[in-house]
Amino acid sequence: MFELLCIGNAIVDVFAPADPAWLDGLGIKAPVQHIPGELARRVLGELSGRADTVLCSGGAAANVAKIAAMLGVGTAFAGCVGATRDGDLAAVFRDQLEAAGVVPLLATGANMTGLCFVFCRGEASSPYETRIAAFPGASLEFAEADVGEEMIAAAGSLVLDGFMLDRQPLVEHILRLAGQRKMPIALDAASVFQVREHADAILRYCRSYPMTVFMNADECIAFYNIIIRGDTGEAVWDGGDKEHFILRKVCPALKHLTEREAFPLLVIKLGGRGAVVLAGGDVLYEETSEIVPFDTVGAGDAFCAAFLSARIRGRLLRECAALGNKAAREILSVPGTQVEAEKLRHLRLCVSN
Repeated sequence: MFELLCIGNAIVDVFAPADPAWLDGLGIKAPVQHIPGELARRVLGELSGRADTVLCSGGAAANVAKIAAMLGVGTAFAGCVGATRDGDLAAVFRDQLEAAGVVPLLATGANMTGLCFVFCRGEASSPYETRIAAFPGASLEFAEADVGEEMIAAAGSLVLDGFMLDRQPLVEHILRLAGQRKMPIALDAASVFQVREHADAILRYCRSYPMTVFMNADECIAFYNIIIRGDTGEAVWDGGDKEHFILRKVCPALKHLTEREAFPLLVIKLGGRGAVVLAGGDVLYEETSEIVPFDTVGAGDAFCAAFLSARIRGRLLRECAALGNKAAREILSVPGTQVEAEKLRHLRLCVSN
């Protein structure tokens, strides 16, 4: 039996410093973009063996699973990896999950294990550039047949990666099985693009299932624009402080979505400004202190993991948000979610007590 079952894209994150000119030559020019498998293999080959290259199991749901397990929650992850012939990427992914205490429930696909390259240049203490290039690979081969009733029946709560929203039949298959058991479900919105494409579906899921939806500031504004204002264009605000705009205008408009019963919960991650929880028609704001990050990848996932872990342990919503803020701060100092369990020991005690 698992207290928390996380389902999502199985990705290996690759962190490496890189010369922008080299990236430009490879066609990796945007802050975030997808790349084909051939290019992913080439880049991985050139980075392999370098002392400054770090490989870390990733993907939002897997990150949540790892951090939740290190916080003492019985956790499993379900997703799809590729064949081990591609540089043992599947083994890297599986081994890091198991090292964190996560039970891996992995299907094997025909493609290469998914990759997400995180290239940075410059020092964290000064302005620096980050470019992210992703190849989802075998993660997209995860299908309805890989999620049976027995898997869902073994779990107490469920986490879904928002990047799965593109695969509506799979998502609704999972939600249907979880809904039959009235299981609490958490969904991370994943990106502004996913919100723009699937805002109506997210709203429908909120009204049909016991949902907790996590969004960052930009995703929250995009959701507000579509659901409240009926816009489908760029996520915009009134030109002032973004977080202030969310607290002043977005939260009062969205809180009515939570007025019916215990669910849904809307949790808005504001980075260095803390987090807002919309629940029961109320708005709860939990501040945090801002730090200079080594890297921001995985910080939002750590927030979700700590928030949900505390919720599973029966903590109050404001306590859940405070512990989420603390977990995110720990992840800001390491590549991705490659954090030692000892660094989370104090949070594990806070979650349990």
